[in-house]
Amino acid sequence: MEITVLHAKSNKSLATITNVTSNSTVLDVKKEYQKKNPKYYATRQAFKVDPKGKMLKDDETLGSLGLKGKNVTLYFKDLGSQIGWTTVFLSEYAGPLVIYLIFYTRPAIIYGAGAASEPRAQVVNIACACFSFHYIKRLLETVFIHRFSNATMPIMNLFKNCSYYWGFAALISYFINHPLYTVPSFGDRQIFGGLAGFIIGELGNFSVHVAFRNMRPAGTKARKIPVPDSNPLTQLFNLVSCPNYTYEVIAWISFSVMTQCLPAALFTTCGFYQMAVWALGKHRNYRKEFKDYPRSRKSIVPFLL
Repeated sequence: MEITVLHAKSNKSLATITNVTSNSTVLDVKKEYQKKNPKYYATRQAFKVDPKGKMLKDDETLGSLGLKGKNVTLYFKDLGSQIGWTTVFLSEYAGPLVIYLIFYTRPAIIYGAGAASEPRAQVVNIACACFSFHYIKRLLETVFIHRFSNATMPIMNLFKNCSYYWGFAALISYFINHPLYTVPSFGDRQIFGGLAGFIIGELGNFSVHVAFRNMRPAGTKARKIPVPDSNPLTQLFNLVSCPNYTYEVIAWISFSVMTQCLPAALFTTCGFYQMAVWALGKHRNYRKEFKDYPRSRKSIVPFLL
C-alpha cells in the first residue's frame, strides 16, 4: 500500500509512505512519517481521512477506515510541541499549594512586618488546611490514580493552565490571609457547614476518580459506560456523566461559603463554567459511542444540565 500524505490546510504533498498494509494502524503510519520527518514525533502528529474531518485514533487500522487498495491519501496536521499530561498537572497543582502556604506562613512578606503579630481567626487555619488538602490530593491523584487516554497536550497549555491556577491561588490566599479579613457573617454554623460540604465534595471527587481508574485497565485506552461501584459516593453516576466535576463544584461552593470570600466564589464560577463545557462534550461523546447509554443522565448538574 502507498500512502500520499498531504497537508490538511494547504493540500501540499508532504511525503509518501509505502511500508504499511491495510492491517497497519494509524500509529504505524505516524512512526513511518517520523522516519521521514524526525521533527514530528508521534504525539505531535494528527492524521485525517478528510482535511476537515476528525483526527484518527492511533489504534484504528487503515482497513477499518476504508483505506484499501494500492494508493490512498491521508491529511496531516501538526499539533505543535507537546508536553506530558502528568507534567502539566503536577506544575499547575504544585504552584497553588506553594503560593497559598507562602501567604499563610509568611504574612509579613506580603502584608508588612506588623501582619506576623496579628491573631488569626479559626476559619483562616481551616481554609489553609482545606486548600492544601485539595491540591495535595490532586498531586497524589496525578501520580497514583489518573490514567490518561492521551499521553501529551500542546505545550502552551502548561502556561495557560498555570496562569489560571496560580493566579487564582494568589488572589484567594491574599484575601483570606489578610490581617483585615473578617469571619463569615453566620459564624461557626457557616464555617462548619461549609467545611462539611467541602469534605463531602473532596471525598466524592476522589471516589469517582478511583472508579474511573478501575474502569480503564492499565496500558489501555478502553472506554466503557461509567457505572457506580460499591462506594456509595459513586451513586452519582446514575444521575450525571461526570460526577467528578459535580463533586469538585460542590467542594468549591462549600469553600466559598465557609470563607465568605468573593475571589473564591469567582474561582468557583469560572471553574464551573469550564467543567460544564468539558462535561457536556464528554456526555455527547458517551451518547454517540454507546447506543445503550442511559438517556436520563445529565452531564454535570443532576436533572438540569
